[in-house]
Amino acid sequence: MSSFPNIPAISQSRQPLYNAIAWVHAVLTHHLDAHEGEAPAATPPPCPSLEHLSQHLGLSPFEAKIVLLCAAMELEPSCAALCAQIARNPQKPYPTLGLALQVFADADWDILAVHRPLWTWKLLQVEEHPNPTQARIALEHRILTYLLDVQSLDPKLQAWMQPLGGGLADLAPSQVQIVQRVVNTWQSGKLALVQLCGSDELAKQAIAQIIAQSLGLQIYRLQASTLPLTIPELVDLKQRWHREAILSQAILFIDSDRNPASSSGQIEPLTLWTTDLNVPLILSSSERFAVRQRTTLTYDVASLTHLEKRTIWQQNLGDRAAELNGQLEPIIAQFNLNSHMIQAACAATQKIPLETLPETLWDYCRSQARPQLEHLAQRIDCRASWNDLILPSREKAVLHAIATQVKRRATVYEAWGFSQKSSRGLGISALFAGPSGTGKTMAAEVLAQEFNLDLYRIDLSAVSSKYIGETEKNLRQIFDAAESGGAVLLFDEADALFGKRTQVASSHDRHANLEVSYLLQRMEAYQGLAILTTNLKESLDQAFIRRLRFILNFPYPQAAARAEIWSRIFPTQTPTQNLDYERLGQLDMAGGNIRSIALNAAFIAADAQHPITMQHILQAAQAECTKIGRSLTNNEIRYWFE
Repeated sequence: MSSFPNIPAISQSRQPLYNAIAWVHAVLTHHLDAHEGEAPAATPPPCPSLEHLSQHLGLSPFEAKIVLLCAAMELEPSCAALCAQIARNPQKPYPTLGLALQVFADADWDILAVHRPLWTWKLLQVEEHPNPTQARIALEHRILTYLLDVQSLDPKLQAWMQPLGGGLADLAPSQVQIVQRVVNTWQSGKLALVQLCGSDELAKQAIAQIIAQSLGLQIYRLQASTLPLTIPELVDLKQRWHREAILSQAILFIDSDRNPASSSGQIEPLTLWTTDLNVPLILSSSERFAVRQRTTLTYDVASLTHLEKRTIWQQNLGDRAAELNGQLEPIIAQFNLNSHMIQAACAATQKIPLETLPETLWDYCRSQARPQLEHLAQRIDCRASWNDLILPSREKAVLHAIATQVKRRATVYEAWGFSQKSSRGLGISALFAGPSGTGKTMAAEVLAQEFNLDLYRIDLSAVSSKYIGETEKNLRQIFDAAESGGAVLLFDEADALFGKRTQVASSHDRHANLEVSYLLQRMEAYQGLAILTTNLKESLDQAFIRRLRFILNFPYPQAAARAEIWSRIFPTQTPTQNLDYERLGQLDMAGGNIRSIALNAAFIAADAQHPITMQHILQAAQAECTKIGRSLTNNEIRYWFE
């Protein structure tokens, strides 16, 4: 077959395509010359890329020649003049279906049927024309690149799909099992939809990447929230991906984690997308998604077990793991990190001296967990210590018991086997009940300080929603985000959401009870410490109270306790003069009010450029009483100035 002067140097892999194009040129020339001379062969010379395209997409020999005709127009400019001469119209230097029907011996009018591969797979671009056989046709860009063996995604897919990148993490044994089951199923020819459920997005992406790697396939990511909402757009996009998955041998990873189908309006587009799409699909979601008319394999990607976390830590720390002499265990128990985070922590601290490594690892893990919670809750800067907490000995003993259980849970749950006996009820939860200002938040600060963990305050009145399912969604986001770092969660004003459950008299009552049940379930499964506070313990349902591990009542402070609070309320560098803490204890105020009075008194004294005196405190106390709507009594201040 002769070569063309207009074609640049051809790589060996593309030579068969250009040989086939030369055959098209010969067919057009022979037809134009009224069939003079020796006729070209009835079929083009072998072209692997065209043969693969025909095989994968089911093209007939005639349809394959139409594709080759359009490719010749793109790659050999002299073919345009031949088309114009055959059409006897210099304004038509392009191929048409009519021209193909005219020049190829095996022409078949069946190609005009809409179900033919040329149209179902969108292989051609067709200009509008009243006569379909006279319309200008051209190859879709993706088909041309496929014939040329150029790695290229369909340009119309690039706005939706991107390669699923990122470094591969070590998979836990339970995650390796998921990979093996999916690979075995797909290799058997059953292209079931795979659904990966759970809150660990990075773990699910790593599983998908390993599946693709094991099968030798590419993998792309689609964000479910970007799917078109109109059926024509969705169908076009779906068909283009179907074609791309076949041509590129690719898997599609559909990410619906950040846009749950139940609340983002993505139910219908996602359902339409996954139905009857017989190519490898992996759907990532926080919860199970019902897929109609499609065989589905659903796997729950759970958090790493204690043993799996230990193994990954030891693998990434190498010899240093043994040198830590057991100091790694508290980190493993406290932080529920995934493989990516553990690898990052080990890599970031590899040059840290061994003597400071445990503390550095702890701080690194703690900081890694923060970004997930920062936008969902208020982080409290904890500075209170046990000495700042003025409580009766019985209440303090309960707090110490809480601290002991949090510190020793790895021993009891893992080493002593309680977690293997049952996975329920392992969360450590507490209810702090008492009037405002009695030290509930301070006690939470003290515990967080004791564990060297972050404390996050969640306003339940803001979490609660009148829309069905929204409250549970908000709570799920908080608990899922908190799981990795085991932060101390402080649910303030618990009675705003979890008051006495009502008898089910309406759908709203049933919805309210579901919210309570969901909170209880998540608290019992939470790896960290969850604390609820309430001013009205009596308003809480007894069934709710029974499922809490600890209940601590914060009593209103009596005179002796108030005096002790006053003795510790001022920083050591604060100048004071002749303060009588026993008499200050006669002020009938809770600890929160005492703190406000002390702070306001300090400003009053600072403005007077004088140490804080009883007079300054009296002035601040009167302002505090006005704020809360009461007056100081004679019994509270009658002995102050004797």
